[in-house]
Amino acid sequence: MSIITEKESFNAVELGSSDDEEGRVRHAKRTKTSTSQQQQPLHTVPVNRVPEFQAPPLASSNGQDQALLECRSFWKAGDYYVLHKKPGSVEDLEHARVHPKFLHSNATSHKGPFGAIAELMDNAVDEICHGATFVKVDKIYNSRDNSPALLFQDDGGGMDPGCIRQCMSLGYSEKKANTTIGQYGNGFKTSTMRLGADAIVFSCATRGSHATQSIGLLSYTFLRRTGQDDVIVPMVDFELAENQRNPIIYTSQDDWSGNFNLIAEWSPFATKEELLRQFDDIGCHGTKIIIYNLWLNDEGLVELDFDSDEEDICLRDEVTRGQSSRQHDRIIESHISYRLRFSLRAYASILYLRKFTDFQIIIRGVPVQQYHIADELKFSKVLTYKPHIGSISKEVSAEATIGFLKEAPLIGVSGFNVYHKNRLIRPFWRLTYDGNSRGNGVVGVIEANFIEPAHDKQDFERSALFLRLETRLKQMTVDYWKSHFHLLGFQSPDKRNVKECSADEIHLDQHVIEVAANLEQVQSLHTSAVRTAGESGSAPLGSKESLSADGRGSELIDKLCEENIQLFMRCEEQRQKEVALRQTIEEMEAKLEDMRKKCSLLVSRIENRKKQRTIE
Repeated sequence: MSIITEKESFNAVELGSSDDEEGRVRHAKRTKTSTSQQQQPLHTVPVNRVPEFQAPPLASSNGQDQALLECRSFWKAGDYYVLHKKPGSVEDLEHARVHPKFLHSNATSHKGPFGAIAELMDNAVDEICHGATFVKVDKIYNSRDNSPALLFQDDGGGMDPGCIRQCMSLGYSEKKANTTIGQYGNGFKTSTMRLGADAIVFSCATRGSHATQSIGLLSYTFLRRTGQDDVIVPMVDFELAENQRNPIIYTSQDDWSGNFNLIAEWSPFATKEELLRQFDDIGCHGTKIIIYNLWLNDEGLVELDFDSDEEDICLRDEVTRGQSSRQHDRIIESHISYRLRFSLRAYASILYLRKFTDFQIIIRGVPVQQYHIADELKFSKVLTYKPHIGSISKEVSAEATIGFLKEAPLIGVSGFNVYHKNRLIRPFWRLTYDGNSRGNGVVGVIEANFIEPAHDKQDFERSALFLRLETRLKQMTVDYWKSHFHLLGFQSPDKRNVKECSADEIHLDQHVIEVAANLEQVQSLHTSAVRTAGESGSAPLGSKESLSADGRGSELIDKLCEENIQLFMRCEEQRQKEVALRQTIEEMEAKLEDMRKKCSLLVSRIENRKKQRTIE
C-alpha cells in the first residue's frame, strides 16, 4: 500500500504480500530524502506523487463502465475499469504491486457479513491480554450523507505508528499463534472491505511514557474514483506531550498535511476538528474503526438490517426468509441454531466457547449474554478424542461434550459445534443424513485446536486430520443415539433392531405408543406376518429369511414408528402451548390487577377533585 499525496515525496506504506523487510529497506534507501528528516517508522517508504486522474473512455454509449465506478453491491464491486500506468523510472526498484481490485477479491473469502464482523471481534478479544474490557459494535451515521455506518471500538492496548502500518499491510502479524485467535495478518483488510467500501481507523497507544495517536484510511471508493493501480493508504500520527498533540513528521510538514487532507477529503469527517474529536472517547489506549459506504444487496438496500431490532444487527436477506405462521415452526425459529443465521446478537452469544469474566461484547449499547451450549444439554456425557497427529510425539486430546437439546424431541436440531482456540468455526455441524430420525436432537461441543481453520475462520481445511475428526464425531453421534434415544421416547428406525427381535418381543416404547390405534395396527401386522409365514412354511418371524421375504412388514413397522414419533412431538407441542397459555393468563391477570389498582387510584383522585371544587 502506498500513501501518496500531491507533493513530490512523502511518507508512504506499501501493502505487499511479502514479509521481506530487507527489500523494503533497500527501496527506502534508493529514494531521495533529506538528512534532516526524522527516522521513519517500520514499513514506511517515500514514493512518488498521486497522478492526476483521467476518466477512462466509455466502452459503450450507455456509460456502462462509468456506472460500474459507482457500484455499491459487494459481489459486483470488483468490476470496474482498470487504469494501466506506465512503468516507473529507472531509479525505482522493481517490486510486486497490489492493485486496488485485490482488496475486493481478498474480501470475497468472507461469504457473509457475520464472518467479517467476527474477525474484528477477534482482534478485540486478542487485546484482553493488554487490558481490554469490552468491544462495542454499533450503528452510527456518516455525517456527510447521513447514511448508516458501522462502529467497532475496544479499550485494548491500541496501535502505535508501527503497529497501525502493520495492520494496514498484508501478512504482517506479531500475534502468537498459541495464545491468540488471529495469526495470518489478513483479517482487518478482508473484514472491513467485506462490510463496506471504506474504513477509517483511530488508535491511541501508550508505550512506557510515550503516548501516540494514529489515523489510517483504507478507502476503496478513493482508489476507484481516482483510478489508482496501486493501493494507497493515507496515515498520520501524533505524539502527546504535556497535554499537546504534536504531528509526527517523517519527511516534511507539507507531506504530513497532504496525508491529512486526503483523510479529511475521503472520510466521513471533513474538518480537522471533527477528525480529532474521534479520539475523545478512546482514552489513553484503544482503537476505533468506522466502516462506511456499507455494501448494498441486489435490491439496493444495506445488507445489514438495523431496523428489525433496535438492540441487534441482522442480515436483511435472512431475517425475512422462511418466517412461518405455524406454532411449531415459530418454536424452531426461536432456537439459537436458527437465529444465529440472521441475528448478530445470537451469533455473538455462542462465538466464544469459554465465558468471559472481565470482558463484554456490547451490541448497540446492550451487552451480549454468552450462551454455553454444553450447559444447555440434558443426559450429557464427556468423551475424549485422541487424534493421530503423525510425527508429533506429544500426545494430543480433545474433550467432546455430547447430549440432547433440552427442547428435544420437539426440535430436531442436531450437530457438533466445533471451536478452535475458543472461537466457533462450525456451528451445529450436522453429521447424520437428512430424513433419518437417528441422531435427532443430539448436539455436541468440541474444541479442535489440532487442526487449522480456513482464513475466513468459517470452516476447516479438508486435511486428513479433518476427515478423521468428521468420521469420529459422526460415530460419537450414532453411538450416543443408540444408547440414549429411549430416554426421549424415540423408537429406533434401524431395521437391524427389528431383525434381532422375535415375534413375541417386538414392541414400541410406552412413551411413543400412547395412541391405541397405532398399537392395534402393530399387533395386527405381527399376527398377519406370523400367519403368512406359517401357511407358506417359511422361516419363523424374526429370522433373516422371513424378513427378507416380507420386507413390507418391516417397512410398515418403521413407518408406524415414525408416525408415533410425530404424534409424540405433537403432544409435546401441545404441552408447550398449554404452558405458554398459562403464562399468558398469569401475565394478563397481573396486568388486570394492576389496572384495577390504577383505576381505584384514579377514581379516588377524581373524587378528591370534586370535593375540592365543591368546597371552592
